Amino acid sequence: MTTGTPPPTARRRSRARTLVPLAVAAWAVLEIWLLILVADAAGGLTVLILLAAGIVLGAAVIKSAGRRAFRNLTETLQRVPGRPGADGSSPATPESGRGNGFLMLGGLLIMIPGLISDVAGLLLLVPPVRTALSRYAERSLDRRMRTAAPGGFSDAFQQARIHRPDGKVVQGEVIRDEPSGPDDEPRPPLTR
Repeated sequence: MTTGTPPPTARRRSRARTLVPLAVAAWAVLEIWLLILVADAAGGLTVLILLAAGIVLGAAVIKSAGRRAFRNLTETLQRVPGRPGADGSSPATPESGRGNGFLMLGGLLIMIPGLISDVAGLLLLVPPVRTALSRYAERSLDRRMRTAAPGGFSDAFQQARIHRPDGKVVQGEVIRDEPSGPDDEPRPPLTR
């Protein structure tokens, strides 16, 4: 027996949801293959030392970047006007605080076992590369924010407060004619 409703159509998978898992799998296979090649050429102990050194170096980079980010945050909060001990200067973003995210990403890439991730992490430790990536990320984010359609995620909190089309909130009180249970006692009216 048919109901006359069309069968549900399956949503089409995005290209990213298809290609990202394949790219991660190919990257993992390539990393393992390179580690095997290095182990054949230099020995297994050399690969083990390289992997251990990568973990130690990556942890040190992440720790220093985290300390630097915390120090920059503390300095910025101390310069905020109106706080006790503030010098009154405007809270500007210090140049030494730029790129902490990429520095931490570099440390994480170094910690991940593999030679390709180590090279990518070491490239992120080079200040000109980090600065160029930071500028590119800023421009890309700025461009996306300018072209964002109204009514997107940025307006979600504004829309959550609107209860009527004209934006007015109507105050009211719910009055029940019959009690819903034996323990119901009258409640005081809602006040603001």
